[in-house]
Formats: sequence, C-alpha cells, structure tokens
Amino acid sequence: GIEDVRSFFAERGVTEPIIEFEQSSATVDLAAEALGVEPALIAKTLALWAGDTPIIVVARGDARLDNRKFKERFNSKPKMLNPTEVEEVTGHAVGGVCPFGLRTAVPVYLDVSLREFPVIYPAGGGDNTAVRLTPAKVQELTQGEWVDVCRTAG
Repeated sequence: GIEDVRSFFAERGVTEPIIEFEQSSATVDLAAEALGVEPALIAKTLALWAGDTPIIVVARGDARLDNRKFKERFNSKPKMLNPTEVEEVTGHAVGGVCPFGLRTAVPVYLDVSLREFPVIYPAGGGDNTAVRLTPAKVQELTQGEWVDVCRTAG
C-alpha cells in the first residue's frame, strides 16, 4: 500500500510527493481526469504471469499488451494475476498497483512507449494516488528492464 511506497521512496531519497486525490484514480481515465493530463501519461502497472513467474509490466495509459510481442519476449501468453494474487505478490490492491515498494522481488519491465514522455504518472500504492516521475527515474527506482511488449492506438 501507500505506506510501503512512502518507505521505499524514503530509503532511496525520492523527494517527489505521492499525490493523493479526494476521488478514485483507480483507472487510467480516472487518474488522467484527477491530474488533468491525457490518459497516455498515466503509467499503468500490470501484474502478469509469464509462465509460472509473476512479473510487472508498466505501460502508458493508452497502450495494450501485444500478445505476439509478449510471447516472443517471455515465451508465454500473458495472463493477468487475479486480485488476490496481485495483493499477495505486490502488496498493493488493484487500483493502486505500482512498481514501487513491492512485497516480493518481482521482475519489473517497462514498455519502451513510456519513453516518449518527459514525465509519467504511476500510482503510489493506493487507488487514489499518483506520483509524477520521469521514465528514467522510474527505471532507476525499479531497476526495470525496457521491453517492447505493447501497442498503442497511434
């Protein structure tokens, strides 16, 4: 949850505040509305099975997983974790899942499409939170690997 993310940031000297909203920001559209930005800038965090391994993929808000690209990279079809698994693996409830302060050491992958933006807004561990970070900072904090597993409407 949000406290795990606060601790994670504090340990790493991250000074960017976790933005908390009065209303839910649990979906890309709600988060974009709360922040007053386009949905593409919301960095959504997907908790997926790659075979028997849970992984995190962070993608821009308007992207969809590309099954073919995913299968080429991970040798399996993407399968979403169910809400219980999401919370067990990440420590965050659905709607607030982010790649920070994870409960277990899950490999984090960042879709290359995120690099098109100077700043992106991942969640901050709660379903009414966001954090304003550069894609490079997200990569540094998560030690995530850049992958090309999504497609965008553009």
